[in-house]
Amino acid sequence: MSRTVTIANLQTRPMPDFDTALNEALTLAQKAVSDGAELLCLPEYCGGLKTDGAAFAPPHASEAEHPVINGLRDFAAKKGVDILIGSVAVSGQGAKFNNRGLYVDKSGEILSRYDKIFLFDVNLSETQIYRESDRVEPGDQAVVANTRFGRIGHSICYDLRFAQLYRDLAQAGAEILFCPAAFAVPTGQAHWHVLNRSRAIENGAFMISPCAHGAVDGGGASYGHSLIVNPWGEVLADGGDAAGVSMATIDLDLVAATRKRIASLQHDRPYTLSQNEPVSTAAE
Repeated sequence: MSRTVTIANLQTRPMPDFDTALNEALTLAQKAVSDGAELLCLPEYCGGLKTDGAAFAPPHASEAEHPVINGLRDFAAKKGVDILIGSVAVSGQGAKFNNRGLYVDKSGEILSRYDKIFLFDVNLSETQIYRESDRVEPGDQAVVANTRFGRIGHSICYDLRFAQLYRDLAQAGAEILFCPAAFAVPTGQAHWHVLNRSRAIENGAFMISPCAHGAVDGGGASYGHSLIVNPWGEVLADGGDAAGVSMATIDLDLVAATRKRIASLQHDRPYTLSQNEPVSTAAE
């Protein structure tokens, strides 16, 4: 018997506060459920996002009291669907917050949580500078979890550039790799599709990557093009350039079949790195 699941990426817009973020998410969630989705996936900072100069300044609250987390948990239980809460800002012990993703099952219970490890500190241009680490405390734990649809592995946005994380998740049994994002437009246009397809191909896994779309309050914009990519690197769904829902039905049996065809996850070998000293061209 095949192991299929219908997945919907909810391509929300970056919203400046909890209420508008939750309303945006629930509107698209209702549409996805009406269209037959069993697993709903939301982008990074789906609980609200603003920028303050180079820093990220989303609204944040404790996990227990977070209105977006609680609203989505209630929706999951009411509709009997699983939800990947791509990420929300969760208050930490000190001045910084965590960029946290959560997987919620159909009863509304949190099955797993992941704090983003690799933070977006980049200089895209003289005017586009981002320092996520100014206000975000990085995580230090990679996370895999068993769900009713299969074994999943968490990541968030900038993590996409760190291939070893995905290899570790896949070698720990993850069949579905999540990368919710609010990818910037310049890097999205250049790298989003190729990086997602690469992570899927390298690991013989499905990549499910919901990405926010549109302008961010305070400056910046998210790229959109939420993706569902199969283990052979084929794009099954692309959310395009507007808020909305994109869906695909995936068959998890394709993961084992692909990994049997190309068993690269089993072919690690130890090696050392040799570096020659640069040849001097100066006169002796």
